[in-house]
Formats: sequence, C-alpha cells, structure tokens
Amino acid sequence: MRYNFLVLIILSLLVSISGCKSSQTPEKSSSDSNNYQRQINPFAVYAEDGTQVPHPFTGGFNAPRPQFTDIDDDGDPDFFVQEHTDELMFFEHLGSDTESPLMWRSDKFQNLDIGEWFRFVDMDQDGDFDLLSEQPYSYIRYYRNEGTAESPRFVLAADSLKDVNGEPIFSDRQNIPNVTDIDCDNRLDLFIGSLDGTLARYESVGRDENQIPQFKLVTKRFEDIEIVKQFGTMHGANTMAFMDIDSDGDQDLFWGDFFEPSILLIENTGSCETPDFRGEPKPFPPSNPVQTSGYNAPTLADWENDGDMDLFLGVLGGAYNANLTLSDNLYFYEQDEGDFNLKTRQFINMIDVGDESIPATGDLDGDGDVDMLLANKIDPANQKTSVIYRFENRGTATAPEFQMSGTLDLPIAYHYAPVLGDLNGDGLDDLLIGNWKGDISLFLNTGNGFELKKEKIAGLERGSNAVPTLADIDGDGDLDLLVGESGGGLQLFRNTGTAENPEFSFEKDAFSGVEVQHRSAPAFYDIDGDGDLDLFLGSKIEGILFFENTGTPSEAEFTQKPMPFEVATAQLTAPHFVDLDGDGIAEFISGTRGGGLLFYKK
Repeated sequence: MRYNFLVLIILSLLVSISGCKSSQTPEKSSSDSNNYQRQINPFAVYAEDGTQVPHPFTGGFNAPRPQFTDIDDDGDPDFFVQEHTDELMFFEHLGSDTESPLMWRSDKFQNLDIGEWFRFVDMDQDGDFDLLSEQPYSYIRYYRNEGTAESPRFVLAADSLKDVNGEPIFSDRQNIPNVTDIDCDNRLDLFIGSLDGTLARYESVGRDENQIPQFKLVTKRFEDIEIVKQFGTMHGANTMAFMDIDSDGDQDLFWGDFFEPSILLIENTGSCETPDFRGEPKPFPPSNPVQTSGYNAPTLADWENDGDMDLFLGVLGGAYNANLTLSDNLYFYEQDEGDFNLKTRQFINMIDVGDESIPATGDLDGDGDVDMLLANKIDPANQKTSVIYRFENRGTATAPEFQMSGTLDLPIAYHYAPVLGDLNGDGLDDLLIGNWKGDISLFLNTGNGFELKKEKIAGLERGSNAVPTLADIDGDGDLDLLVGESGGGLQLFRNTGTAENPEFSFEKDAFSGVEVQHRSAPAFYDIDGDGDLDLFLGSKIEGILFFENTGTPSEAEFTQKPMPFEVATAQLTAPHFVDLDGDGIAEFISGTRGGGLLFYKK
C-alpha cells in the first residue's frame, strides 16, 4: 500500500530528533548548596491579551514528544513530555475540578535516562506501567516497575529487548516505536517503523529466565504498509499511536512522518482478532487535516473525561520549514461525537518565543520595578528577523507580575542578544543589542521606547553571535562590556570613558582561559558573597559552566569550578541573575534552546 500526494518542497536530509512538588514547592536539585530551586509559576505572567499563562517558566518546546499515562492510578491522565535527550518532564493531573489540572512535578522523572524517546506500557502485564525508551544508539531499553500502580518505581531491567534468538532488537532512534495487542490474543505486539516507510511487527513469546519480555519477528512489512511520497520514494522518521478511534472494537493506527504535514489515520477495517490495515492512509482530522512543518507525534487521551478520546500532537519538525512550529507545537484536538476540533496549538501554555531565547532585565519605564525583554533567534511568523518581546512588570518592585506588551521596533537582524543598563546616567536603562554578525548596537531609552544612538558601539574582531552583558568588572564605578561569541570565548571591552559617557575599548585575550566549546553567553553575579563578580557562562552543548572569581573586585581572575546548583537544560543556555522581588537576593533565570525561560529562586 502506498500513500501518494503532491510534494511542493523536496528535502532529502533527515534530522535526528534531539529534555517538587508544586510550583510553590519546587523540585530540589541534587546539588543544593546554594538552595536555588526550580519553579514553574513563581508569580503571575499574562499574555498580551490579558489571559494568565499557567506554566510560564516551563522552558519552551521545540520538539515535544508527549504521552498521557495514569501513572499514579487515580483515574485521570497524567502528562509526560520529552523535549531533551534523557529528560522526561512530568505533569501530574490534579483533577478536573481545578482551574488548571496539570501541575509540573519534575524535569527528569525519577532521574531516568530515556535517550531520544519513551513509551509507558504494561510490558509484564501485571497491572502497572513499565517503561520502554531508547538505549543509545537505536536499541530498546526496558525499565520494569518494581513499585505499584499507585507508587511506581522504575528499575533498569534490560539494556535492550531481544528477539527469540537472543539478538538485540534494532529500532532506529529517528523512529518512535509503540506497543499494543493488535490481534486480541493477550500477547503484546511491538511495532517499529523504518526510514523506508514500512512497519515491522514483533510478537511477545513470553519472558526469559530474568523475566525480560522476548519477541519474535512476525513480519518486516506489516500489512504492506508503506508511507511514501509522489514523484519519488521519500521516506521519513516516523512515530505512531494505536487507538480504537471509531469505537468498533479494534485498534486503528495513527502515523506521523517526517515528510507528512498532517497526521495519517490508517483505519482497521477488519476486527480485533483479524486486523486489516490495507485501506488508504488518510490525513486527519478528515474535515480539517492537521498542517504543520511535519513529523507529528500523536498521543490520545480522554482529556475532557466525557467518554471519548481526544487527540494530541507534538510537532517534532519535518520537511516543511520547522521554524514555523518552534512555538506552537503541541496541538490539542477535542473530540465531539466523532468530530475533532482544534482547541490550542500550545497545550502547555508557557513563555515561548520560538528558538534560542536570551533574556534581559531592567527598568524600562522608570517606575522603579524590573521589566523584562526576551529575544529569539528568528521570528516563527516572519522568518526574516529576530524579535525582542517586551514583558512589562505591572506589579511592584517587591511583588512582580509580568504581561507581554508587544515587541521592540528594531532593524532586521538575526540572533538578537539584548542587555539593559543605564549608560547615560538619566535613571533609565538603555539597551545594547548583539547580533549574528558580531556587532553590538546602542539604543538609548527615551522613556517612550528606544532610539538608536550608535549602530556599532563595539564588535567582535572575528566570529559571530555577539552576546553582550554589562558588569563593573574592574570596580571603578562604571559598566564594562563583556561579550560571548560563537567560538565560545569571553571578550572584554573595558569602559575607558565614564558611567555617563562610556567608551568601550577592546582588550585582546583579557580572559583567554575562559571558554566553552561553542556559543558562549556570559552572566556575572557574586554567588559566594566574597565581594567580587563570579562568571556563569552558557554554551551550546555543555550547559552552564561556572568560573569563580579567584582574583579581586578590581583584578578579576576566573577559575572553573563545579556549578553551584543544577540547571534543568543543557543546550544553548543564556544565564541571567536579577533581583525581581527586591529582597536583595538575585533570582536566576535562563534562556533556552526551546525559546522559553527557566526560573530558580534561592
């Protein structure tokens, strides 16, 4: 069976999908020496239309892989989602009588390593959920639930599931497999998609001497399913979900594919005991099919508790301009008597400006409290420029509340990186912006916005992705300019002017021993209270590195030390310290690869 339709854009490159109790009782990190704790909802944040954002500091999603599972056996669907490698985010369902039923509990559920994908399924059929995930690279790891249905405890039981010959079962990490009893014989079937658009079926043959489930290969071409494109044989990374969507007593198949902008329904026209999937795959929902950038990961749950299944899609980003779905990428379709209606494209409603966010804070309007700016790499709606969003503090200096209030009117450029500081002594915080080319521009705060003062007040000698910050690194009472860059180093532009009229002079190799592998983003804060500024350096792949100032307030020397507290995400981090509530202790926030913000309070 082949599914053919017109392809307007042909792409040949497949990409690999690259992840506490309440918001008031945050998850504690394993390194708690500074008592910084992660919080999702520390204070109210509002969207531009005035509606409250229930999960503001979740961190942003670019490629969410979702699944609903009643993990505590209390009768309602808890929510799990993977955004990063080896990280499984857990939201507990608190009951349908609450205004916002989901409560974030952890960024890494039970500290489990899950590779690039996960599936909860009762593998040993003992009435509780076990867990399958990727064993790098491209095998199937098995965690057995050695707790109970109400209080699960997942223990690694096997690095890889094996077939009857004792060979590890291969599952390409770009594809997300699934498990169901497809023929109602009380034996689980394991389905693994291939990059050629076909579907392999394995069937359980019991368990080995260590009680690990074993499977035999039934066919490499289940029901002759082959998802391909017209005008060629383009196949893609894929994921699937099984559900009796038409309530006829058998399992139907939903298929998401790298080269498919919709989700495909392959209906089971047979029976539970004798399945038949030989019909043509159809875009879903039939009345108004999903249209995204491609590679849609489906999961189903009775979210409204009305007796029918609703559809959820994580958009992982396929062949159709993934930049378009960097923010709106977790779709919720509510079912109403067989009709599926789109309710939201951001099921977990959070601060998410797209991709590679960088925060800046300062008093933008001269009212004595801290406002916030948040930049992205590229505008998902425009594609021609980066955007900086403005979040106005409509609360107070000691009790902040933020509301998005539009974007800054700026020249077209990519990879905006803002920092705020009073550079002319008028009491208003001015704006420096780095960009992809490596230049840094100065915009003065007029009280009603920002006015370009100098297009290039400083710039990198070589490299790109200038990420500036301001700090009095030499203790002389004015703000110096320190800049991260694509090569991973830290560049110093010392203020040789005054606090009211700065002149930034480049000092080559000022901090030659300070670097990350790629894409540095600096932040300074006296974390140890010894009177000098320490350095936190974000990076592309290493997370945030900590450099203690082992010099003096006037002669800084930086020595790398272990990070004094844990930060949830590890890719393209942009650290920032700011005292938002006026208690004299800075909170820690960080931009992320996912386009959101992380928040930690001491």
